[in-house]
Amino acid sequence: MDTQTATGQRSHAVCIPSPYQSHIGAMLKLAKLLHTKGFYISFVNTEYNHRRLLKSRGNRALDGCRGFQFLTITDGLPPSDADSSQDLRAVCDAIRNNMSAPFSDLISNLNHTASSSDFPPVTRIFSDGFMSFVTNDAAQEFRIPIISLWTIPACAFMGFKQYRTLREKGLTPLKDTSYLTNGYLDTIIDWIPEMKDIKLWDLPTYLRSTDHDDIAYNFTMDATERANTASAMIIHTFDALESELLNALSSMYPRVYAIGPLSLLLDKLVKEESPMKSIDCSLWREDTECLRWLDSKEPNSVLYINFGSIAVLTREELIEFATGLANSKHPLLWIIRPDLVSGDLAILPREFIEETEGRCMLACWCPQEAVLNHFSVGGFLTHCGWNSIIESVSAGVPIICWPAFGDQRTNCTYACNKWEIGLELSGAVKREEVERLVRELMDGDKGKQMKKRITEWKSLAQEATNPNGSSSMNFDKLLNELLT
Repeated sequence: MDTQTATGQRSHAVCIPSPYQSHIGAMLKLAKLLHTKGFYISFVNTEYNHRRLLKSRGNRALDGCRGFQFLTITDGLPPSDADSSQDLRAVCDAIRNNMSAPFSDLISNLNHTASSSDFPPVTRIFSDGFMSFVTNDAAQEFRIPIISLWTIPACAFMGFKQYRTLREKGLTPLKDTSYLTNGYLDTIIDWIPEMKDIKLWDLPTYLRSTDHDDIAYNFTMDATERANTASAMIIHTFDALESELLNALSSMYPRVYAIGPLSLLLDKLVKEESPMKSIDCSLWREDTECLRWLDSKEPNSVLYINFGSIAVLTREELIEFATGLANSKHPLLWIIRPDLVSGDLAILPREFIEETEGRCMLACWCPQEAVLNHFSVGGFLTHCGWNSIIESVSAGVPIICWPAFGDQRTNCTYACNKWEIGLELSGAVKREEVERLVRELMDGDKGKQMKKRITEWKSLAQEATNPNGSSSMNFDKLLNELLT
């Protein structure tokens, strides 16, 4: 299985994702792709997420297979609820301050034990783009090249990249909270390459803080500024979807590779009987019963609702969503995490349960790719996390966008206005608007147009991941450059 460098050294990649569900999933797909090409893989999770994975998947879920192992480092955070995502800002702080030394120790140990193990010394680090605070010291100490994986689209990366300039021009932080509603966010930003007529409103939302020391703003600003410390950048997208922005980024960084959708590449490179297929990374136990429930529904009739692994709703928002969804009269598959409602249990109104009896299934989590590719799913109400959008594109399922924070705002703008695959639910959540958008998506003329458009994007995604497609060729080009 060995892949060797030009010097004859066996290739061993350490892969470390940001400690969130979608980031872990994307990095695991990349790790599997590297394994198919002969790389030894050490996949590094935080101890907290490792325990969650074992709880959701079983004690043998992370046994791996030959040449593929799972390792852990501490995040230095106090224990928290084992069924919820850790606080975003606390994790940002931990990535900056707690995890670099444990990661260096891990690399040192891997190299020290290489002579007595099946794994050779580490030759490459594949780091989530937001984990350079963790990986750069080790890479420098042990002289190991880093390849960064950005699990966001090129448009969102370019948005984050403007944070320093926005601050230097005095556009951030906001003077006070009135700037959130007085039209200031409609200010057009005219200097961003290939992002014509973009507004402050459309850029990743951490800029909406009044605090110069806002943790999320400074973390994402510094992380994107450190992108040039990697020897190569992988962006989880494909050329046809973001060609202009990718060209702009390629003029700023020496090696930028659009490689995606990773799930489609993986389907084409990993055989069905491969032990790789059984390795998964869900932090919640997946309810596969929902797939059998979907089998009983008509084609394109079901609306799938999932707000991702981090976003939370207020009790009022939950009620408005529930009422609007019930009134739409469509079959519903709704994913409700245990921690979905801020500070409260996600208890649905009795009226919702009665109104949707027989046409609604509720689950804590599900195998999303399988759900989106099911014949009965005709639409997706999403928080606009990039993983969810690119999986929707891969499956050809149009979306209703309700962005929560960060890059989700930029993703929503591009999904609705540039790629024409989504309808935005904007402002306060109102049951009447939820009902209207669901009916438009599932039954209306706009929904039919979006279905046609996303089917075209699906075809282009398939082409990109074919043997001579752009993503496949970019992946091969990356590997060739790594091994020379």
